[in-house]
Formats: sequence, structure tokens, C-alpha cells
Amino acid sequence: MSLIDRSAGPFVKDTIPRGPAIGPTSLRGPAGQRLGIAVWTSSETVAAVLCLASFAVVAQAFWWFSDSVVPWDSKNHFYPMFRFLADSLQHGEIPLWNPYHFGGHPSAADPQSLLFTPSLFLFAVIAPHASMAAFDGWIMLHLLVGGLGMMGLGRRRGWAPAAAVLTAIIYMLGGSAASRLQHTGMIVSYAYFPLALWTFDVLMERRSFGRAPLFGMLAALMALGRDQVAFLFCAVLLGRLIFLTFRSQAPLGFSRERAVVLTVAGLTGAAILIVPSLLTMQFLGASNRPGIAYGVAAAGSLAPVNFLTALVPNVFGSLDHAYDYWGPGYETMSEADWTDRSVNYLFFGTLPALLILWHGIAGGRLLARDMRFTLLAISAAVLYALGRYTPVFGAFFDLIPGVSLYRRPADATFILNVGFALASGYLLHRYIESGLPRPSLRLPGPIARMLIGLAVALPALLIGLGLAFSERGGHVFASLQAIGCAVLIASAGAVLLFLGDGRRHRALAAAVLVAATAGELVWRNAASSLNAEPASRYSVYGQMTPTESAGLAALREDIAKAARSEHPRVEILGLNGAWQNASMALKLENTLGYNPLRISDYERAVGPGENAGDPNLRHFPGTFRGYRCRLASLLGLEYLVLDRPMVRLPRQFPKPQATQVYAGDHFYVYRLGRVAPRAYFATHVKPIDTEAAIESHELPDFDRAREALVDQDTVAQLGPGVTAADSAGPANTNVTIATYSNNTVRLDVSADRDGLLVLHDLYYPGWEATVDGVRVPVVKANILFRGIEVPAGSHIVEFTFRPFSPRNLVVAASGLLHRGED
Repeated sequence: MSLIDRSAGPFVKDTIPRGPAIGPTSLRGPAGQRLGIAVWTSSETVAAVLCLASFAVVAQAFWWFSDSVVPWDSKNHFYPMFRFLADSLQHGEIPLWNPYHFGGHPSAADPQSLLFTPSLFLFAVIAPHASMAAFDGWIMLHLLVGGLGMMGLGRRRGWAPAAAVLTAIIYMLGGSAASRLQHTGMIVSYAYFPLALWTFDVLMERRSFGRAPLFGMLAALMALGRDQVAFLFCAVLLGRLIFLTFRSQAPLGFSRERAVVLTVAGLTGAAILIVPSLLTMQFLGASNRPGIAYGVAAAGSLAPVNFLTALVPNVFGSLDHAYDYWGPGYETMSEADWTDRSVNYLFFGTLPALLILWHGIAGGRLLARDMRFTLLAISAAVLYALGRYTPVFGAFFDLIPGVSLYRRPADATFILNVGFALASGYLLHRYIESGLPRPSLRLPGPIARMLIGLAVALPALLIGLGLAFSERGGHVFASLQAIGCAVLIASAGAVLLFLGDGRRHRALAAAVLVAATAGELVWRNAASSLNAEPASRYSVYGQMTPTESAGLAALREDIAKAARSEHPRVEILGLNGAWQNASMALKLENTLGYNPLRISDYERAVGPGENAGDPNLRHFPGTFRGYRCRLASLLGLEYLVLDRPMVRLPRQFPKPQATQVYAGDHFYVYRLGRVAPRAYFATHVKPIDTEAAIESHELPDFDRAREALVDQDTVAQLGPGVTAADSAGPANTNVTIATYSNNTVRLDVSADRDGLLVLHDLYYPGWEATVDGVRVPVVKANILFRGIEVPAGSHIVEFTFRPFSPRNLVVAASGLLHRGED
């Protein structure tokens, strides 16, 4: 069955190719003959690819020549994750566990660890010492690949090369693609979507078994990000399947004919996704955020006035390098609003916006059969992104599986940017082929007048709302200036399109429009204040300041010469954003970090908070009352690295006596004193209710020299020699850490009686232990840590993190099923 519909739609002139809305249709008839649609020559294809590659290089050059980098999460979170991955691979180890992050972190389960991001895994192999600029260039390459996919969609559909290039450059540097560059994981998911969509449409049309695994692989690679962008684009692909099924003349026959290839694609995708997804769901169940409350998600809704930024980029000061932003956000909205200027930014080019308003809405061309799925996708994305501002988001949140796992419905703006890109390309192609729209000749009079009114009223309403919003903050004149600039550019574009008389002249006008849009997107969106900061602000990953170098050297020297404990832990607090996760690159076992996902028990017992840049986010629950408390000692917390003297910490902070190791400009190092050993041997077990202890904020009292606290639910896994009362005298024990790496800890243990070996590393599913090669159960000891039963004598004990073991995957799956039943 062909996906081409040769019948004219009710509002469409019958001189354009028919087919599905968001993706391409076949250019061939049943016997393989062309259907009269212009086919690109090889020189046109090469020229289009070179234009797009040149656009990417010019855009990236704006970062390189200004000595700036993509900021915030890109460098505070993803780049250190990359450095940790690359360094581990260089040493022959896949980093399944990260000891340098929040006292220990399951990298294998964290969607943002990059471990299951093949393109970045490959980059870590081939360029382990990649600079921040090289890392940014690699991410831009993802957008270029996605842009080539978008251009391929246009080419396959028979669009003019200029139209396909327009679609691609908007996809690459328009709206969220530019403003959200900091969210590396989302950008990678976004980059795979055009390729997945392309292969999906080919699969639906040709039903090729050879293409089924390719689509399944590309869709899975997109979904591997396990972020909201991946989730939403998976929903788009599902919606595409439903749309094509019900648009066919025989839905049951359509489904039956494609059932086998879809099954093959589904099995391919499932094979890639099942293990990472299980581990992530296991982590979510044991994390600080197994789900998102509706109120939290609703606070990430896109305020309607933000749609004005699609027409006027700097209407709210979004691009001001002074960060004088007055648009919707936490400080300007009466209700809770956790969006910011990057989340709220939608600009994809003044002239493409003109095309959509004039040719698409007023001219009725967006009602064409070719654009129906695009229109549906844009409409659904608008409803989702608006969140609490519509009556439907509550139903989405409650009824659609997966929605409640994410906290920002405004992430649907990525879909909007794709929709705007496809709509702009389509409309430019229609202009080249058919000239200016004449809705009065093709549409019923009332509908034509309604569409023209809508095209005028929509920007007028947005401008009115935007000026009213700016007036409240005293910025109405600045907004008027930005609006005036947009009007001038749009007016010049309108004149350009009016002058196009004849196809050759229209093609020339289209080329000028594409070049102007490329220039405007680079001017507005490349290395703007939304996605660029000086590389010097992230000096810890480049050329450290003299203070940073001296302070770090003093810390390392003190650790080396003192040798008070094995593997001391460090708390880095209050330093600028790049230092929050710098411990991954510096190989410092940090008790804090920057990550929205943390092990729940650790979060509740230690109180680290989401990031270490703001000291006010650091809490001190009753189990961790201060830096000299018992749990801090068990954790091995021996050093504090602060941005200020300890006496200037916020009032609620405990200020223990500590030895100052270094003092410099916004860099202070303190030694807290002796701590408990990383591992010790207990001859007596004290059963406790761990959950009750954490909830009550009380760490039960016990003798750290000979006792260990063990969760009462796991005491039964221990033998009688360990759980019996210890009436003998002091034990003769010795515990030495022989080797310590990311995924494995080996210890030499000798004792004159049975007991419990406690390793003060975080307990987490997937950690296994052996005594002389024989597997033994791992129990939760001392609230947060790992313990195993060890008999009397001399033994070699090994802890190994095996999240991929069949045993752990079964546990993860059963836990997921149990939560589903609940």
C-alpha cells in the first residue's frame, strides 16, 4: 500500500505532492517510476550538505573565537561526567559506580552519566582528554547529523533544496535547540529524532525487514537518554503510527501488513533499552525522586506570553549579556514558576515566523494534507508545554504513564522547534512552486477571512500581553525596541517575497531568505548569553587560577603526608558551579555534587541537597548534625573545601573546630580531624529498623570498635556466629584495603572469631561480595553502608558492583512490577 494520496484535499491546490504530514512520502509509484516531483541533482545534494556543514562550522566558530563554552549544566554536570567516563576507560574500566559523587553513585543507572550514550562513549574512547571546546564541538556535530536528517526528510519529499536547508538550520539552531544547549543529554536525544522519523516513514511505506532493525536501533538510541525530550519524541513516533493507521483506507489491513516489521523493530529497540531502563527504574525506586508531584511539574509550565519570543527574540531581555531578564520566571510571576529565560526562549527566525503567519495561517497552507500531522504535533506540544495554563495537563499527568516522572512540561518546546522547522520548509517550498498564497481563491470565504483574522490577531495578542508584562517591570521601552527591530526585518522579508515573480525569481528570493535566516540565527542564537559563557569561568577544567592550583595542591599534600585514613572523603561546598562535580575529574571522593538524582537514604540521612554551589541547599538532619558527628566520621569526611572562611558560613551551619590547611581568594581548605576507618571488623551485630532511624533523624548508639548496626530485615541472612551476643574479650582483628577502584574493592581480613566486615561505602543494589571467592550476602550496615559476614581466620574479601548480573536484573524487574501493583 502506498502512503501517497493523489487526491486533492479540500483546501489544497492539486499541484503539490501528497502524503503524510510530518514526514516524507515516497517519490516513486508502484513500479518505481517518479511521480513528477522534482528530484535533486547530485550537485544540488552536495551543495545543500556543504551549506549545512558551513552553517554548523560558522555557528560553532562563534564559541571558539569568543573563547566561550556552552555553560551551566553542560560544564557543571555533563562535562565532568564525560571526564570521569573517559578517564575510567583509559584505565581499562567501565565506570559502573562513581565513588567521587555524593559519597558513591550508581553511574550504570543514572541516565545522565553518558555511559549508555554511544556517541559520547565513543568520543571518550577516541578523545579522552577532550577540552571543553572540543566537547562542545562534538555536541554541535550531533545537531549537524540531526540537521542532515531533517534535510533528508525534505529531499525525500521532493522539496526544493533551499526549503530543506531552511528546515535543517532551524532545527539546528532555532528555539530550544539553541537555548537549551546546556542540557547535553536532551540535545543528544533531540539529535536522533529526525533519523528515527526518517527510517520510520520508510519502514511504514516499504515494509522492509532490513530497515526494521535500523529504525528500532535509532529509536532506542533516542530513548536511551531517558529524559523528557526522549519520552516526548517517543510519543510523537507513536502518534505518527496511530495517525498513519487511521488515515489509511483500511486501518486493520494497514496494521496487519506492518505488524511483522514493527515487531522486529520493537524487539530490536527493546533489546537495546531493557537493561538501562530497568537499572534506571531501580534507581528511581531507591532515589530521592521516584516521581514528581503535580505541583512541582506544573511550576515548569510555559507561560503563554513566552510565545512572543518566537517572533521577537529579545522582547524580555533574554539575549542581554547583563542577564537583565524580565520575562516569566521565579522572580516575576505571582505563582510558582521554575522556568528561566533559556526554557522560555522559542525564537526560530523572523522570516520563518513570517512564513508561518502569512503563508501558513492567513494563506491556509498549513491546512494542507501534507501538514496535518505537523499541525497535530505542534498543537499537542503547545498544550503539553503550557502545562497548568490549560485544563488538559492534569489529565496528561494522571493518565499517561511516564508523564509524572518529569518535572518540566515546557520541555515540549523541542517538539515545537521541529514542527516550526518542518512547517517553514514546507511553506518555503510551496512559495517556490506556487508563489504567494491566494486563500480567497482556494478557501471558502468565511474560512479565508477567519484565517486572515487569526494571523493578525495572534501576534497582536502576544505583543499586547508582552508589553503589559514588560510594563509591570518597567521595561516597556526596551520591549518596544525589540518589537520594532522584528517588524523591520519582517517587512523587508515581505517585500522580498512580493518581488518574487516567476519560479526562477522565487527560487532566488528563497535563497536570500534562507541566507538571511541563517545569518539571523547565528547572530541571535550562536554563542549568545543563553548558551555561552567565558571558558575562564570553568577554569577547574582548563587553566586553573593560581588560588585554585595552590589550594588543590595543599589539599593533596595534606592527604598524602598525613595518612590518617584510607581514602578520606572531602566536602566541596559553595565554590562556583564548575567545582560542584569537579571531584570526578580531580579524583576526590566528594560527599556532595550536582545531580537531581541521589540515593534516597543518603539524601535523608546526610542532607547534601541537589547542588553544592549554594550552601543554603545543604541540610543537617538529626542523623548528621554537624561535621564532627558520628555519621560524618563513619562517612570518612575529613576535609572541607569552601568558598569562604568557615566562620562566614550561613548561620544555620555547624562550625566545628578544624585545622586550616589553605586560605586564598574564595578558596579555603580545612581538615576536620580523625575519622572512622573506611573498613573495620565488628564482632557483634545490633539489629535496628533503618527506615525508622532515618525518619526519626536519630542514629542509634553503638560501640564503633566492636559493634555494627544491621537492618533488622537482613539480619536473618547472617549466621548465628555473628548475631550471637559477644561475651568474649576484645577481638584480634586486622582489615586492610588491598585495592580500591570504581567497581571493585578488595580487602585482606584476619580475625580470631566470626564477625561482620563493614565497608563504609554506600549500600546499593547490585553490589556483590565474596569471601575467598565464595559469594556471601551483602547487608545494610550502620544505616548507609555495606556489611558482610566473615568467618574467623585470614580471608580475601572482594566487593564488586555487578548491576548487569541476572540476579540484580531480576530484582530490578520484580521491584518494578511490585511498584506497578502498588
